[in-house]
Amino acid sequence: MYVADSRGTPAAPADAARPGAGRRSAIAPTVFALGTVSLITDVSSEMVTAVLPLYLVTGLGLSPLGFGLLDGVYNGFSALVRLVGGHLADRGGRHKTVAVLGYGLSALCKPLLLVASSLPLIGAVLAADRTGKGLRTAPRDALISLASDPRSRGRAFGVHRAMDTAGALLGPLTAFLILRQAADGYDAVFTVSFCVAAVGVLVLLLFVPSRTPATALPQDAPRASLKAALALLRIRPIRQLTLAALLLGLATVSDSFVYLLLQHRLGVPDRWFALLPLGTAAAFLLLAVPLGRLADRLGRRRVFLGGHMALLLAYVLLLTGWQSPALPFLTLALHGGFYAATDGVLMAAAAGHVPVELRSSGLALIQTGQALARFFCSIAFGAAWTAWGDRTALGTATAVLAGCAVGAFLLRPSAPETKARSEKSTRPEKSTRPDMKARP
Repeated sequence: MYVADSRGTPAAPADAARPGAGRRSAIAPTVFALGTVSLITDVSSEMVTAVLPLYLVTGLGLSPLGFGLLDGVYNGFSALVRLVGGHLADRGGRHKTVAVLGYGLSALCKPLLLVASSLPLIGAVLAADRTGKGLRTAPRDALISLASDPRSRGRAFGVHRAMDTAGALLGPLTAFLILRQAADGYDAVFTVSFCVAAVGVLVLLLFVPSRTPATALPQDAPRASLKAALALLRIRPIRQLTLAALLLGLATVSDSFVYLLLQHRLGVPDRWFALLPLGTAAAFLLLAVPLGRLADRLGRRRVFLGGHMALLLAYVLLLTGWQSPALPFLTLALHGGFYAATDGVLMAAAAGHVPVELRSSGLALIQTGQALARFFCSIAFGAAWTAWGDRTALGTATAVLAGCAVGAFLLRPSAPETKARSEKSTRPEKSTRPDMKARP
């Protein structure tokens, strides 16, 4: 028994979209509960992420290529299990169960960093941590989409991502304070990170309901399977979104490299390095909800592409020889704006085309393409930095991102969004008309 069940199951989004329901629907309690879990978990994970580049490059003496390999594992390994996580969650509607498994696995990996000191061991721990992330991400996003009104899905994801980013803001700050106070700073960071992650798992168990909102599936609904998930690529909007995410991911330089580039440009002392992610997190926190609402009004695909333009401007700023105290603030603001305009917005756009019975699998499919692309980008950027230097590597990434943005723009749909089959069966089109307000 858990607390969420004792309070009843949240009403289905269809309840908020009955004929005559003209006002904007409220954000579902499930979204706030999952946002709290993500907030706590991100405090834990970002504590590690904030110190990991410096710990590996300075503490263990890894080359940029070695760090690129590990960073690629850290950010891309989850792609190998996201489809599996989505498939397991869709079978029998076990979204919460799979999410708990993913969050729990990531939590258990934190103390293992205390004993891992070689490249293979650290790589194995990071791979296990990312396996947990891969398992939990699609089920969590499916729960958010199923609990939200399609007309305000971008806002719902924006609220969740804002809460998630609040944790990302607190994580580096906590790591910074620990490093300043503790004698064995890195060990203390990893220990506190594990304790915080355990609290996040507990909140998930107690406050997130196991049952998704009641949704009447059509009689011919396909059985959840990996084959059925891959068959979603036959749907043109899903195929276009997947290709766009993959293309743009090929030129999305890892956050850690952005922070290392800033440190090299500005000569940031090691003790201040853990604060650099705060700039990204602050911009993400402030912009996630406004850009989610803007995506619901103007089109989610437009906002998604606009976010990559912000990232392109950040790269250009790092390439210039401009020396100004404003450089890190502008760069990190653009970097956070990129995430606010892309992370939740992409999932909100995809959810409008994926049937309910394959919601986790469909979202995982797009996330997998994006994660694999970023995995290869991280390795390639690390190799280019080692071979040619940071400036040439970033210049190449900038040119590739510009080209990929053009390709993603050409993949835009030629017709308005059509609602997913399962949502048509539960939400009368004449009364909701989400296509008029929530085009991706």
